[in-house]
Amino acid sequence: MFRLTVIYDNNANKDFAGSWGFAALIETSRETLLFDTGWDGPLLLRHMRRLNVDPLSIRKLVISHQHWDHIGGLPEVLRANPWLEVYVPASFSENLKKEIEKRATLIEIKESVEISQGIRSTGELGDEVKEQSLILNTGNGCYVLTGCAHPGIAVILDTVSHYGKVKGILGGLHDNEEFERLKNMELIAAGHCTAHREKIKELFPETFVEIEVGLHLNLK
Repeated sequence: MFRLTVIYDNNANKDFAGSWGFAALIETSRETLLFDTGWDGPLLLRHMRRLNVDPLSIRKLVISHQHWDHIGGLPEVLRANPWLEVYVPASFSENLKKEIEKRATLIEIKESVEISQGIRSTGELGDEVKEQSLILNTGNGCYVLTGCAHPGIAVILDTVSHYGKVKGILGGLHDNEEFERLKNMELIAAGHCTAHREKIKELFPETFVEIEVGLHLNLK
């Protein structure tokens, strides 16, 4: 089982502040991982404190893609935890990779690779915007965690399907209109830059979940 907590998003419940961008915490029985950092690092750290999350408890940081609303919190996170492993798409700016290497252990991702037990990267996907998503394999099917899904839902899900049945998708779905690919999923949690959120909610009311800061999900 994975426990996923949204700690940065455009929308937030009353205990947090909404801000453009995305970040989620993934807790397993072995370790804690951070996926993306939003754009406002101090706000991200405030949300962590409110959730009683010690930045030093995070072992690995995975960045989906090099857009400001997903990497803006990097400096604060790296200052708060100088022992992180940071997983980025290999296509990242060489200068940015050099800066990360000064403060953390940098791992460049090109192909699909296991990052933690039951968690693997899709590898770099897409043409114009290179992006990696995370595959969370529960042993009973897979959930996919996206940053913005720039490569397209079909491309991402085709990749994830090599590792098991896709049970759900979480994160930003950008302007994707490949709604038929969401059929028969047990969970559709859409947030951040999902352009067609209301349409997806209308098509899949029983499995749709609105992402907001403070949302906790147990993925089994």
